Amino acid sequence: MRIYDISEPISPATAVFPGDNGFTAEWVMRMADGASCNVSTLRMSAHCGSHSDAPLHYSETGADAASMDLQPYLGRCRVITVASVDDPPVVDAESLSGALDGVERVLLRTSQQHDAESFDPNFTALGPAAAQRLVDAGMKLVGIDAQSMDHATCKDLKSHNILREGSVSLLENLDLSAAPDGDFELIALPLKIVGGDAAPVRAILRELT
Repeated sequence: MRIYDISEPISPATAVFPGDNGFTAEWVMRMADGASCNVSTLRMSAHCGSHSDAPLHYSETGADAASMDLQPYLGRCRVITVASVDDPPVVDAESLSGALDGVERVLLRTSQQHDAESFDPNFTALGPAAAQRLVDAGMKLVGIDAQSMDHATCKDLKSHNILREGSVSLLENLDLSAAPDGDFELIALPLKIVGGDAAPVRAILRELT
């Protein structure tokens, strides 16, 4: 069964939202210096690379990353290429029509290219209309190849909250450039970070048998 790695690589070059903390690593112990092993300390935003937003990210009373239900992050899912509308661009809710039958998890490809090292301020966000369409369709999880479900200039995070109110789990910053449209098994478990507003994931798609 073929596996598609849909995770962004995490390095100092990985793009983050302007003002957020990028990835850094510092060696604490080095075998080259006579230590028995190599040990490093990592520092980065919880939203660096492919990750899942916890409800705590956009609700003071929301669950933290350690409390999120893992079931949505494991199971059959569908990759869909979607069109965009408006300015700034959002997913065209009409492009989801007829594409969600028989599936509870969906990953949205908004672009054929994916550059993990550049922050595009004009990325295609999910948008409230598409978010509501996905909730109404009974999705358990929604993933997107863009930096966020809402635009960087959005203050009310309406798309995030529509998904939260519909009990939909989120994945952001996915690299879907090599995965074709279709149905797969998704494995994208978030780290168990107590008090975390988000958690990195190593997201993969596995071909169905």
